[in-house]
Amino acid sequence: MEVEIMLKYVETKEAPAAIGPYSQGVVVNGFAFFSGQVPLSPQTGEVVGTTIEEQAEQVMKNIKGLLDSQNAAFTDVVKTTCFLADIADFAAFNAVYAKYFTGNPARSCVAVKDLPKGVLCEVEVIAAV
Repeated sequence: MEVEIMLKYVETKEAPAAIGPYSQGVVVNGFAFFSGQVPLSPQTGEVVGTTIEEQAEQVMKNIKGLLDSQNAAFTDVVKTTCFLADIADFAAFNAVYAKYFTGNPARSCVAVKDLPKGVLCEVEVIAAV
């Protein structure tokens, strides 16, 4: 039995353009797999904010742009993976995260050694679309 997989690449100006050889996301079989979002301005490509709260807010704006491009919402997200430059920021990051992900998707959250452009957080999501 042969299964046809339909891929659609996500491209929106409401989230930062990819800064490497990857797409903003891929939609396949009713799910959107979005690339990790860091706190970059979609307009300038520059880092927004210096605190974990400011940067997490920008990350959420970028995720919203990706979700909007697929007529989806934060409540359609089924899985997130969160990366923090410092696990000491966990509580402050969670405070911002909880304002957006009210549907309580599955989640992993880890501290990593470094993130692109020296940012404090990155979040990737998978959503039903």
